[in-house]
Amino acid sequence: MAASAFSGLVAALETHRGRDRAVSEGEPGAAGPSPGSAPHRALPPSPQVRALCYGCQLAGGALAGPQASPSGLPGSLLAVSAELSACRTALRLFDDLAMLRYSCGYGLGPKDEDGLVRALSVLCNVANQLYYPCEHVAWAADAGIIRTRAQKWWTLSMGLWALSLLLGILRSLRVLCQLRKLRQHKGTSSPQSQKEAKAQVKAEVLSILAQVADLSNAIHWLPPGFLWAGRFPPWLVGLLGTVSSLIGGANNKRDECFKVGLE
Repeated sequence: MAASAFSGLVAALETHRGRDRAVSEGEPGAAGPSPGSAPHRALPPSPQVRALCYGCQLAGGALAGPQASPSGLPGSLLAVSAELSACRTALRLFDDLAMLRYSCGYGLGPKDEDGLVRALSVLCNVANQLYYPCEHVAWAADAGIIRTRAQKWWTLSMGLWALSLLLGILRSLRVLCQLRKLRQHKGTSSPQSQKEAKAQVKAEVLSILAQVADLSNAIHWLPPGFLWAGRFPPWLVGLLGTVSSLIGGANNKRDECFKVGLE
């Protein structure tokens, strides 16, 4: 009974995702920077709003050039990007329970899965679960709802997002190693198995590229002095975010087609 009620509440809170499909939700981000890589397969990213957000930042930054405070069309595009970013941050206020349901469902991972992959996935889930409340506190502080230093919470949430992305990259690399070993041990296999293995390799490679792009942005949004933090121009942030959003959309489409094929 309690489990059914919990699932119903999660379903109700997730109804906003349909509106966010062109922009992409379901991934950690901040009101200011608005990152974008979804928690590891927990909350499927909907790349439309996200792609639009980063696309506006890319176009606005490219048109603005070196201007510090651009006006006209570049300024308008950057303003639209900022508003969409704030919108996505507000929508993520409803994602905690969905993330919790996924984390509880995954638990310590299936027993037939590689141990290192399971460990990385669990750590990734923990980082994602902690990310949301930290971002909520930062958002509430910026909005004047609570009295605390917003910047330290934005930094903490960004650090957790970066950690989640790094763990996701390591997980995908481990999966690729496992697929390579499997292909070497099995030698010749059926055409269908080879096709599925190639598709999985492609998906993991694309996932790594998307997460590397997002990780680059996440580091850029950390306090200055850490690696390249604060050094990216707006157009580069927009480019990296757009690339990761488009890859996320392509992987989502592949997953949907695969699911249809199984039915």
